[in-house]
Amino acid sequence: MTDTTTNTANTLIVLDMAGTTVADGGLVERAFERAAERLGVEPGSADHAAKLQYVRDTMGESKISVFRHLFGTEELARRANSAFEQAYGELVDGGLIAPIPGAREAVEKLRAEGRTVVLTTGFARVTQDSILDALGWQGLADLTLCPADAGGRGRPYPDMVLAAFLRTGAAADVREVVVAGDTAYDMLSGRRAGAGIVAGVLTGAHGRETLDEHGATHVLASIADLPALLAGEPGA
Repeated sequence: MTDTTTNTANTLIVLDMAGTTVADGGLVERAFERAAERLGVEPGSADHAAKLQYVRDTMGESKISVFRHLFGTEELARRANSAFEQAYGELVDGGLIAPIPGAREAVEKLRAEGRTVVLTTGFARVTQDSILDALGWQGLADLTLCPADAGGRGRPYPDMVLAAFLRTGAAADVREVVVAGDTAYDMLSGRRAGAGIVAGVLTGAHGRETLDEHGATHVLASIADLPALLAGEPGA
């Protein structure tokens, strides 16, 4: 793991949502299972198990990209994605979602320090807005982005991080950008964008070893620890 200097030059903070700032209690898998069943994938079958494992392995990736891989054609991928987004929205509306402890406070602290905070997701805009509405987080961050806001490519591409950089104008250099997430794809996206700090958190899909292997400069127990890291506090 690379040691990277932290200071007030870290002016743009790009944060993942599910698993990083938002605890979804396994809703991605549950929504996928509903979507797959609607497309004729039999629950309990070997095909279902293989597809579900791929969803687990690619946590953090744009969901439409995942479905393109799983179902082969654009038509089927779009049908699967629509079914997934509908199912996820239904589960969110059912109250099965919560903030990671300390996440809201971390965002508020970072903004109070004069930093710009952007929330990103691999979900479609309608699902991202459903999550933000459910948590009362509309307006919490300076900007929210989904893959469609960055030309359609989600993680592991760097596009959403670079879109945040370009849209906010909050940093003069990509090395002033901080990216934080819970998956290997978050780490790859941050690295490919040239972010100076790419912080993994242990509240989501992947563990320390995977985050390190995919480029984390720091690994934190939680996003709640990010303000202390950026402040250069001992032990952070």
